[in-house]
Amino acid sequence: MSSMLPDEGEHLTTGWEDDLAPTDSLVRQAVLAHVSWARALTTAARGTFSEGESWCAGRGGGASALLNWAIVTRPPRDWAQTVDGVTAAYPDGVSAIVISPFPTPDLTSHGLALVGHPPLMFRPTSTTTSPPSTPLDVREATTDRQLQDAERVLVEGYPMPDMAALPPGDFYRPDVVAGPTRVFVGYDGEAPVATAAAHSAAGVTVVENVAVLATARGKGAGAALTWAATTTWPGQGAVLIASDDGQPVYERLGYLRVERWTCWLRP
Repeated sequence: MSSMLPDEGEHLTTGWEDDLAPTDSLVRQAVLAHVSWARALTTAARGTFSEGESWCAGRGGGASALLNWAIVTRPPRDWAQTVDGVTAAYPDGVSAIVISPFPTPDLTSHGLALVGHPPLMFRPTSTTTSPPSTPLDVREATTDRQLQDAERVLVEGYPMPDMAALPPGDFYRPDVVAGPTRVFVGYDGEAPVATAAAHSAAGVTVVENVAVLATARGKGAGAALTWAATTTWPGQGAVLIASDDGQPVYERLGYLRVERWTCWLRP
């Protein structure tokens, strides 16, 4: 048994070292890809992006939690220190979503409220799935008008009521699609009714901001827009953080549940 023990002083890889390849594990890829997504949205919104030893925090410039993403990026050595760093990144009155890929202690004493434990889902490139059928015209948003259409559907369909008063184009600025991010809109005629976004980082595609107007639900719109985002870069797998209601849709598209993450809200 003693031969199994490491040499004295030998470093034992945890999977979260800074110099480790993103592909060391699927979860590491998913974490780094979501950090990149948060950074991209923050940059496009002319916001601020802060990082500590075990966390990052993007402040998009508005009070809505959905504009402000914080992510625990590795198992913290000190949860109190990590939460203090995250909360200090946001001024009073600004809400933020705090996502942890790792089990967390009770953080309510730090002013956070537990939202839930959404599953991380992954679709490998080896999966064979037929594209979902839809009567919608699915277009990539490349113009200001199309990006504003996507933004309006996101605000009304997600919904994001605390973003309703923002000027059109304040969230999906043209800069957001200047890098490795793509936004899609599903049109019923010329009326935008569904949207989704895709972001490429760490060798995977992050699928985010899937939303469908209430009038278009039950017609495959969500599946069609998720498919467009999922297959944006066909040569790489895709990850997403699912709601419990959305899981069946994603499973039909070939997504697999990997593990549950933890989502907290800084009110």
